[in-house]
Amino acid sequence: MITILEIMTKHPFTLGPSNSVKQAMALMQQERIRHIPIVNDRHHLLGLVTLSDILATQESKLLLISPEQEAEFTDSIQLDEIMTHHVATVAPQASIKEAALYLQRHKYGCLPVVKNHQLVGIVTESDFIAVAINLLELMEQQEPLTDF
Repeated sequence: MITILEIMTKHPFTLGPSNSVKQAMALMQQERIRHIPIVNDRHHLLGLVTLSDILATQESKLLLISPEQEAEFTDSIQLDEIMTHHVATVAPQASIKEAALYLQRHKYGCLPVVKNHQLVGIVTESDFIAVAINLLELMEQQEPLTDF
């Protein structure tokens, strides 16, 4: 059985609840990520902010402010105001099949990986795509050669 531990991203980029939307946007852009676990100083998972959360916040608030006020707005909103507080998580020893089925069933883009109440990693759709690509490559290598 392949476990989450084998495919997860260890030590994911995180922010705290008092960080701003602007800081989350910058981190997402710089690191090319779409999910940021929000943790406290003991690295306990408090919530999750996704690119969709940020875009929804911007869209709803930006309709009410001028373009000049946008930077000030994104700097003034803290992540604890927009994050998802009750986040589904997975243990490092869980099977990737179970986690993949859970993601598909609930239409989630990621699952934070938690051990002893601490964030130890994150598994995303991209990780499962990488597994699928590896399996497809193995299958192709095992296919018998045929002459046409």
